[in-house]
Amino acid sequence: MFGRFMPKEGKFFDLFNAHAKEIVRGADAMVALMSALNRKHEEAVAHADAIDIIESRADKITHETIALLHSTFITPLDRDEIHKLISSMDDVLDTIQDAAQTVAMYDIRRATPEAIRFAEIIRASAEKVSQGVSLLADMDNGPAILQAARDIDKLESEADQVLREAMSRLFREESDVRELIKLKAIYELLETVTDHCDDVGNLLEAIVLENS
Repeated sequence: MFGRFMPKEGKFFDLFNAHAKEIVRGADAMVALMSALNRKHEEAVAHADAIDIIESRADKITHETIALLHSTFITPLDRDEIHKLISSMDDVLDTIQDAAQTVAMYDIRRATPEAIRFAEIIRASAEKVSQGVSLLADMDNGPAILQAARDIDKLESEADQVLREAMSRLFREESDVRELIKLKAIYELLETVTDHCDDVGNLLEAIVLENS
């Protein structure tokens, strides 16, 4: 009868991994969206719709994680670390969704080389996020987690450089003001996705250092 009062750890790592997989799926869909823009707009919109579904699944995982956090007596990581990590992961997919919806809303009909490169960096960052999160259950994986965090940071720096070059080219070469405004908004959202991935990387690093 005392079982209900025993401290429980909860399946937090399973939830982190499930969410990370949704991030990778969202990033893959963003790459597909950008590729489709230069072929058929309707196909691109279908990928944007798919991102909505992915984000909705990830939202449920986030809510489940937070509910578990409130109902679990003993947690495998600091409670604040758990909350920050799942929230930061959620920010990644929220912003991927924002970018996809903006593409659809602005009726973007072409993917620039810079937009395609952003999507590729986002996918690489998402894969590193998933890799780092998958190792988190065992602190013996600390060095590998820290390497994943460093890789995410490098990708975010690369995205910063792409943004600078994209903005420079945009203001030099784009004569259509409406197109300039649209592309500027898309570029900034795509770069923000990599910022959020870097936030996750920083949290992974902090968790390793705190628990080693």
